[in-house]
Amino acid sequence: MDGGDAAQDRWVFGYGSLMWRPGFPFVERRRGVLHGRRRAFCIYSVHHRGAPERPGLVLGLAPGGATRGVAYRVAADAWGEVYAYLREREQPTETYFEAWRRVKIDGNGPVDCLVFLSDVDHPQWAGALTLDQQADLIAGASGLSGRNIDYLSDLVGHLHEERVRDAGMERLLAMVEARETGAAAGG
Repeated sequence: MDGGDAAQDRWVFGYGSLMWRPGFPFVERRRGVLHGRRRAFCIYSVHHRGAPERPGLVLGLAPGGATRGVAYRVAADAWGEVYAYLREREQPTETYFEAWRRVKIDGNGPVDCLVFLSDVDHPQWAGALTLDQQADLIAGASGLSGRNIDYLSDLVGHLHEERVRDAGMERLLAMVEARETGAAAGG
């Protein structure tokens, strides 16, 4: 799916690293809320933040809840390149599927956004892991895009910048930091 009429600007919704590192040109950036999906470390990462022999975890949009994130309006004439970039960036192992969903954009009301949703039938779907299980997988994991803990730390920091408080992600970060500090100390 390419999003419809080529003459129209399109919106992209980010809930993880797209919030702070979109990597594509955009006309407008707004905070928004996607209902029916929640931000979760629910995807085994064997590419960006882990490896096949030592998977890490990356974010996905799991069913249920709501997610506050960022929506970017992309100019119609840039859409082809932006869409190709997003497919390459977000789909290295096809753990997500593309969908157009209504997102309530601050100051704009609801708009249709391209969203990458977690594919619960994909082999990399980790599902509903406990915080302890997530912390065990994230601590010490690293991939082509760097350490898994850095991804989590960036998420928490950028959520704070967006005035979004996610107590679960903050607790998870503290747990991962404790594991990595303990491992570095030999304990």
